[in-house]
Amino acid sequence: MPNAKTPDRLAGYEHRYRELAEQLATIGLIHSGSVTRRYTHCANPGCKCHADPPQPHGPYDQWTAKINGKTVTRRLSPAEAELYNEWIANDRQLRRIIKQMRQIAAKAAALKLKHLADQ
Repeated sequence: MPNAKTPDRLAGYEHRYRELAEQLATIGLIHSGSVTRRYTHCANPGCKCHADPPQPHGPYDQWTAKINGKTVTRRLSPAEAELYNEWIANDRQLRRIIKQMRQIAAKAAALKLKHLADQ
């Protein structure tokens, strides 16, 4: 005999799934990779970056990502770094939402399959 709460649980899963799908529409531009702040040392032996204590050059913002299996790094202006950080945060939010959608879909699918087998 099917569980009387099955339709309610299924409706709850479907409602939550639709809420998450609506959140996807609000996400802005996305981009992969990461932004890091770097300090560098030059090849000039008399430079302050080789002093004691060293005073490295920078900070410099860099974006790094894997593209076609190769690591690509690009130096960014402060304005570019701000945009990349926003886009990367959007990408992470997108991935979190999709992960939640997959979990809910798996629960709903298991419930539907169980309900079908019980009939």
